[in-house]
Amino acid sequence: MAERAGFGGRSPRSAGSPDRPGRTMGADDTDRRIVSALVGDGRMSVNELARVAQVSRATAYARLERLQADGVITGFSAQVDPAALGCAITAMILVNVDQGAWAEVREKLVGVPGFEYLAVTSGGFDFVMLVRVHDVAELRDVVLHRLHRIAAVKTTQTIFVLDEEGRPFGASAATP
Repeated sequence: MAERAGFGGRSPRSAGSPDRPGRTMGADDTDRRIVSALVGDGRMSVNELARVAQVSRATAYARLERLQADGVITGFSAQVDPAALGCAITAMILVNVDQGAWAEVREKLVGVPGFEYLAVTSGGFDFVMLVRVHDVAELRDVVLHRLHRIAAVKTTQTIFVLDEEGRPFGASAATP
C-alpha cells in the first residue's frame, strides 16, 4: 500500500535535522499554498498549481523542485479506501513492552499483518498501533498469535475504531 501522509510509518524530518545539516524550513505563504494544494491533489499539473498558489508557472516549478530537494515534499501517493479492499475492521492497539526492549519490538510490530501506523508514546502505553484487517478473526490472530508471541510484549489493549475522520498532514499548510 502506498504511504499516506500522517500514517506513513515514516518519522517526519525537519529540513534542519541532523541528517540535513544547515537547512532550515523557512516556508513562506507561497510554499504553504503549494503544499496545501498538492496534499489536496497530488496529480495537479504545474500550470494548475501555479494558478492555485497565485504565482507564475516558473515560480511554481522552482518552488516545487526546492520543496522536494529540501525534503519537505517526500513523495506522492494514492488515497485508498481500506473497506473497498476488504479491510472492514480498523483497530488501535495499545502495547506495553519490557523496559529497554522498545527498539526490538518496534521492528516486529511493523511486520504484523494489517499494520498501518505505529507511534512510540509516553503515558500508560509504550506504543499505539493502527491495524486494518478483513474481519474479527484476523484481528484476533494479530493480537493473540502475533503480538502476544513477541516475548517482550507485556500487555495490549485493543480499541475498535467505529468511525474515522482525518486530514493528511499539510492539508491546512496554507493557514499558518
